[in-house]
Amino acid sequence: MKRTICVMDGRGGGLGCRLVTGLRKTLDPECQILAWGTNQAAAEAMGKAGADQVTSGGEAMAKLLPTVDVIVASLNFVLPGAMLGEVTPEVAKTILEAKAKKVLLPLNRVRVEIVGTEGRTMDTLIDECLSRVSVAVQATCHA
Repeated sequence: MKRTICVMDGRGGGLGCRLVTGLRKTLDPECQILAWGTNQAAAEAMGKAGADQVTSGGEAMAKLLPTVDVIVASLNFVLPGAMLGEVTPEVAKTILEAKAKKVLLPLNRVRVEIVGTEGRTMDTLIDECLSRVSVAVQATCHA
């Protein structure tokens, strides 16, 4: 059964690009990778990285998230006001209410400390994220 993963990013889409690229290498080719950006630049960057479909904006996100199996993003996406205000309360609420499994990287710049993540590099966090998404996709296949 085809699984759908939504990678979310903002600003320039750098993290989202790395995640899309990694997921393309890690997941079954039948998995569909969708990208949602808080802005068009982030969405387009993830599209160039290999996302099957890209979109941006609140209305598009509200339509997209109920259709996906796994959401991949930074912790910022559930912290209203994060990412220089790109994460609105509506964005955070829509993500948290989605039935999809959420795999969140503990990256943030709003002075929220996540215990147990000290000393991890971006590369280590991305590798762990890709592994967890792979496990989540396999679990949804057997559900």
